[in-house]
Amino acid sequence: MVCPSLIGVASAFLAVPVLSIPLGVRDTATDPIVNISYGAFQGSTSGNVAQFLGIPFAQPPIGSLRFGLPQPPEPLEGIQQATSFGPACPQQEIVLPEELPSNFSIPVLDLISEDCLYANVWAPADATSEDNLPVIFWIYGGGFELGSASIYDGSLYVERSIDLGEPVIFVSHNYRMNAFGFLAGQEVEEAGLTNVGLRDQRLALEWVNQYISAFGGDPSKVIIWGESAGAFSVAAHLVWNNGDPAGLFRGAIMESGFPIALHNVSEGQPSYDQLVQYTGCANSSDTLDCLRYADYETLQAAIALTPTIFSYTSLNLAWEPRIDGTIILQNGERYIEQGIYAKVPIIAGDCDDEGTLFSLSNLNITTDDEFLTYIQENYIIGASDADISLVGEAYPSDPSDGSPFDTGDLNDLTPQFKRIAAFQGDWMFQAPRRYMLETLSKTQDTWGYLYKRGKATPILGTFHASDLVEYFTSVDYIGVDAIINFANTLNPNTPPGLPGAILSLLSLYTWDQWGSNPSSPPLLTFVDPAPLITTTADTYRADAMQLLTNLSLQIP
Repeated sequence: MVCPSLIGVASAFLAVPVLSIPLGVRDTATDPIVNISYGAFQGSTSGNVAQFLGIPFAQPPIGSLRFGLPQPPEPLEGIQQATSFGPACPQQEIVLPEELPSNFSIPVLDLISEDCLYANVWAPADATSEDNLPVIFWIYGGGFELGSASIYDGSLYVERSIDLGEPVIFVSHNYRMNAFGFLAGQEVEEAGLTNVGLRDQRLALEWVNQYISAFGGDPSKVIIWGESAGAFSVAAHLVWNNGDPAGLFRGAIMESGFPIALHNVSEGQPSYDQLVQYTGCANSSDTLDCLRYADYETLQAAIALTPTIFSYTSLNLAWEPRIDGTIILQNGERYIEQGIYAKVPIIAGDCDDEGTLFSLSNLNITTDDEFLTYIQENYIIGASDADISLVGEAYPSDPSDGSPFDTGDLNDLTPQFKRIAAFQGDWMFQAPRRYMLETLSKTQDTWGYLYKRGKATPILGTFHASDLVEYFTSVDYIGVDAIINFANTLNPNTPPGLPGAILSLLSLYTWDQWGSNPSSPPLLTFVDPAPLITTTADTYRADAMQLLTNLSLQIP
């Protein structure tokens, strides 16, 4: 377990290092066994929670399947032990900025392998295939560069849901990241192998749809939830198949990640070419096939040379979902504009200072001209100089206007740091969230939140991922209870007459829908000291965010 003071500071998009609860001495004779079509899996029980860890939901993506589409698992003989997490998928090496606090670190993963496509299921120990329990399907973050399902303890949600009288099942899984999951370029597009990391997630969803009833779950009662890269992934699943969820989920939660302007597959060519050169595949007649069989350590070293979330290009990532003409057909915000998205209930929220963490690698930008050039070349691609000037006016260099917001002249590392942080936070997170809620609130139930705890954190304020402490610890259970409620009723509010409502602080509040007051849309707001919550009108920086949305929709 990790000290709560460190939770949320694991990495820019990475998550809370909370491992599964100790199980003590096992009585294997009584441990639960689940039979599904390709094998029998024996889990373990602790208290009132059964857990099944490390169940393969796909074949190992190695050899000829490296960079390939995920394939359904093959039959397994005998009873398989499902008592430990499967390996994490290959991680991209990241160098943390020296300005970060000394206790800011990336969790050390014990086991990493290309053979990594495993799912984990937590369920009430007494659940049977007849119970038809709702299911929470979790997608971790990590900037599409690193992360693992093993960092998150799903037993928290099962135990709490039992106490509330709203039992749920929690499912997590691994998916391929960095070049292994998001290789892009002409060769990849021609082979039809784009966005395979997203395809891993989709296969895991299909696995849940096919098999979750064996664990006591209802395949028609699945909600998908992700943070950061996981939330951007949820956004992709919302528009997949022209917005038809195909019965795979009935609700969605996006925690710091929404439909945004994306790059085309062709723009990933430089990174592809760099891998080809470094691995000695340049002279191959089939460079993609050569990469499939390249030495793993050499390939990892090549990936480590590409930009990360803490490089100068920051959130303009080398490895990310891209418009490929197959899964993702256009700019994410155009999907929203055109009404092409799953019409399911939505919860969406942000941290107040989303951009600070990603602005520590840009400290050499110190003048107005450098700032304007940076955002034009990295983010608002194709915008005119006049439009870029308008953005400069909307996001001035005055530190009192910058992020961390509401901190005056404090935290101003350079003349442009708080300005860049304000822009990056709004461009990637706040403005897309507001635009999405403005549109979706007209077609389905929507709730929004704002996380503002920890504003006194030096330099970072309420930084990206700091809200994970709310959702993966028992600090006050407000966020946890909201998600359990949502899984059960598609509404985050405490259901009337809930037997366990007396345990829930959330039952003392009403979380109004975002569209309930169009002139002053409400955001449930987490503030210090915990467990205080309040309501914020989602109208802050209105003109600036509208400008960013307009420019994003114009990106070719």
